[in-house]
Amino acid sequence: MPSSRSSRPSAAGPPPSAAEGPTPERPTPGGPASGGAGLGRRGLLLAGGAAGVAASGLFRLSLARATVGPASYTASWSSVDQHPAAPEWYQDAKFGIYYHWGVFSVPAYGSEWYPRNMYISGSGENNHHKSVYGDPSSWPYTNFIDGARDRSGNFVQFAPKLVSAGGAWDPNAWAQLFLDAGAKFAGPVAEHHDGFSMWNSSVNEWNSVARGPKLDLLRQHADAIRAKGLRLYVSLHHAYHFNGYYDHVPAQSTTSLKKLFGQLDKSTENQLWYDKLREVIDGYQPDIIFQDFDLGLVDESQRLKFLSYYYNKAVSWNKDVAATYKDGFDNKGEIYDYERGGPAGLASPYWQTDDSVSSSSWCYTQGIGYYSTAAMLHSLIDRVSKNGTMVLNIAPMAVGTIPSGQQAILTGIGDHLRRFGESIYSTRAWTVFGEGPTQMGGGSFTTPRAGTNRDVRYTRSKDGTTLYATVLGWPGSTLTLASVTSARFPLSAVTSAQLLGSTAGTYVTLPRPTQDGSGLHLALPSSAPFSALAYVVKLSTTTSSPSQSPSQSPSASPSVTPGGRATAVYAVTGSWPGGFQGQVTVTAGSTPINGWTVTWTFPDGQTITQLWSGAYTQSGTAVTVTNASYNGALAAGAATTFGFLANLTGANGVPSSLTVTTS
Repeated sequence: MPSSRSSRPSAAGPPPSAAEGPTPERPTPGGPASGGAGLGRRGLLLAGGAAGVAASGLFRLSLARATVGPASYTASWSSVDQHPAAPEWYQDAKFGIYYHWGVFSVPAYGSEWYPRNMYISGSGENNHHKSVYGDPSSWPYTNFIDGARDRSGNFVQFAPKLVSAGGAWDPNAWAQLFLDAGAKFAGPVAEHHDGFSMWNSSVNEWNSVARGPKLDLLRQHADAIRAKGLRLYVSLHHAYHFNGYYDHVPAQSTTSLKKLFGQLDKSTENQLWYDKLREVIDGYQPDIIFQDFDLGLVDESQRLKFLSYYYNKAVSWNKDVAATYKDGFDNKGEIYDYERGGPAGLASPYWQTDDSVSSSSWCYTQGIGYYSTAAMLHSLIDRVSKNGTMVLNIAPMAVGTIPSGQQAILTGIGDHLRRFGESIYSTRAWTVFGEGPTQMGGGSFTTPRAGTNRDVRYTRSKDGTTLYATVLGWPGSTLTLASVTSARFPLSAVTSAQLLGSTAGTYVTLPRPTQDGSGLHLALPSSAPFSALAYVVKLSTTTSSPSQSPSQSPSASPSVTPGGRATAVYAVTGSWPGGFQGQVTVTAGSTPINGWTVTWTFPDGQTITQLWSGAYTQSGTAVTVTNASYNGALAAGAATTFGFLANLTGANGVPSSLTVTTS
């Protein structure tokens, strides 16, 4: 995961809120998927028999449940776009854990980009490296892999040992921690940008079996995680490995060293990118494959080979899989990932964010700091309410231990999920995600923050007969749910109102609520009956809620697009008495843009009070926002979303149009 992403050009594909048109490097899909008609996936497998599917022991056949999808895939967008992007089990799971742990954990300095930055003269990592180890020309990154002595005579190497071999690493204890944290899937970064494979690779000699630990680390992770009943998440970041990560490393003298430092010819590097993925698929049968940025720089043919191969293997395994992306794929067959963030409001199709317990680094470093448990838990609750899943990164130490501060965050999240998990697991987003003063999300790279006792986030049961309102703090003796209006959730249909109790399956029956134009009103105990980081009210009905599906744009405006360079869409994503939350999505046209400005006029005197990840000006009712997201530059077809809070004194009409100018 890039810790200095701002130094990279934007190449993001369209997020869920963007139009689902073709990305610039691929043709417009035409016609049905090859092999998609006729016999479905399940029918094909039942007709052919399932013998041998579980021969590897990598998953339990009883857990497999394939969707009705194509029986086979070809390496074309029209085919892979037919893949169901987010399996039901994944939408039910809501929370997963992964971890940046590898050779870069040994220096424990700067970030996981240490392998790159140690070669940049004058950087903090470069100065640290020369002071502790020596000049990179004589003490290269390979020494952390094969082992060498630092200037003080200490032997350093990435070589964790299992507890059973007298070491500190216990993958079974890690998996138990993930289970206790409430995660439903987990797994490692199997290869980061540094090019070191954490599995028994036959295509890359720089791997954890041939060198360093002399262990198949991915196998150890996979077996331990699946033994706890969790699904396997595998993260690979090797697209950037040969597209700029080592651009300050001198030319290497051998083919092997060129392979490690991404210096082989373009064709060979692209084939190696695919071959590594194929090894992971064949050897470990991951349920989810996450990939980091710069997929758009990988040959399109190799990307399509990967997707079709993975999906065809999943058909043969008779299980549903998912692939996530930040660029280079699309949200028809894959899941878009917001790095450290998420949308300001409801977004569809289903999406993911990968976040971390620390703001300073994705891997362990000395002096690493952490977000609060409340901030991470409330971020999870917020993201689930907006139709997403959160994958939380932790940063183990090189020897294989997880620091106590990180364990505390995980167990704190697990405590909430153990008690109140029915409001998270197997739920779906409601028609409104929530209400309250605390803005969360608004794009990638938005800081996790704890909510207040005035912030509410909603989820619903799949059948729509139960609505959960999670309050991010004890609200006092009364609670008004402003979004629960008679049009959305009529009081006449409510059969019970309960407060979820301090242990799973227990409830405190509440007096019958009342409802008027300002929302649903509930009477609660005068003081919190137990301690918690969030409290959940459960409203049950005999019939489905009239509004069950996420609406990306409850209120939206068209845009005026000078020159066709970009479009913008305005949406109201949440409201409460006297205020509302909105967002604007800017999408580049058929050519890249270096920057953008969006202007509009509020029709009812609304006033912006806060905009995240950027600056704005408002003169009277006229608003101007420029490059509000973390990066104003957008690749052709790419999009970015910014969110804001605003006050209102009466009506909340949407602007008649937005104007986008670009540079």
